[in-house]
Amino acid sequence: MDKIVIATDGACKGNPGIGGWGAVIIFPNGEKQELCDASEYTTNNIMELSAAINALEYITEKSDIDLITDSTYLKNGITLWIENWEKNGWRTSSKSPVKNCDLWKRLTNIVRFHNVNWIWQKAHIGHELNERADELANIAIKALKEQKK
Repeated sequence: MDKIVIATDGACKGNPGIGGWGAVIIFPNGEKQELCDASEYTTNNIMELSAAINALEYITEKSDIDLITDSTYLKNGITLWIENWEKNGWRTSSKSPVKNCDLWKRLTNIVRFHNVNWIWQKAHIGHELNERADELANIAIKALKEQKK
């Protein structure tokens, strides 16, 4: 079975501030779907999580997925830290509550449905899908700013 490829990115103008997320989904048959949205008051990490969650939730059939992100927070959170957070009642190793816990729980649920391979990609070095996801996040921010005028 061929994999679905997803590239996601989050952006924020001010942190916190107006933020946006973007995702590019490439299906095995070559079909492409682009998704994006924005929020008035958010953080970059919330937008990174939102991009992955929304892209994965868009795919309704259980699938093998390569998810490309330039966020070490997202990749490390879901591949390295999540298991201990859950074991410790959604607390960090220093016993403080996990930030963005509601989003991490949502992401965990959808990741358990799909088979996701997490790939970190350095940002802004010309990776076509990563650059497009970033562009979509910024398009969403610009659209929200225009809407608020």
